[in-house]
Amino acid sequence: MELHVEPINDKNRESAVQLKTGPGQEHFVEDVKQCLSEAGSNPCWRPVGIYDGSTLVGFAMYGYFREYRPEGRVWLDRLLIDRHFQGNGYGTEALRMLLGRLSGEYGCRRIYLSIIEENETAAKLYEKFGFRFNGERDINDEKVMVLELPDKSNTHELKFVGI
Repeated sequence: MELHVEPINDKNRESAVQLKTGPGQEHFVEDVKQCLSEAGSNPCWRPVGIYDGSTLVGFAMYGYFREYRPEGRVWLDRLLIDRHFQGNGYGTEALRMLLGRLSGEYGCRRIYLSIIEENETAAKLYEKFGFRFNGERDINDEKVMVLELPDKSNTHELKFVGI
């Protein structure tokens, strides 16, 4: 497994829109088409395809939002592994890769995400990486989780090994 991300663009947009969650997961994460619509109306969002080699296996969307004071917030807002690739470790490896990317790209001290309360599988995955519920709810009434990262000067060393 050699995962990497590529920005969603005109070349891969249609393939990304075809990504689907597994049965019973449809209400846990917005579909890719809706995500791309949101990203089109808010330039803070960065939608990316998750690839294993040349195969598109998932989608993520993240961004930095200055309006959260005092330091702004980096949000990993969407993470979706296509139903055909679930159960093979892609979610864990994609999260590991994305956290390293976000900490390096933004030099942030914290990474935030929100989760629908019933999505216990995702909550366990995020908790395995160190995310904790912080008592907040987002504008959609989803529970907010936060990952506290090492000091900014050391985030380039963040590897998320042993998970």
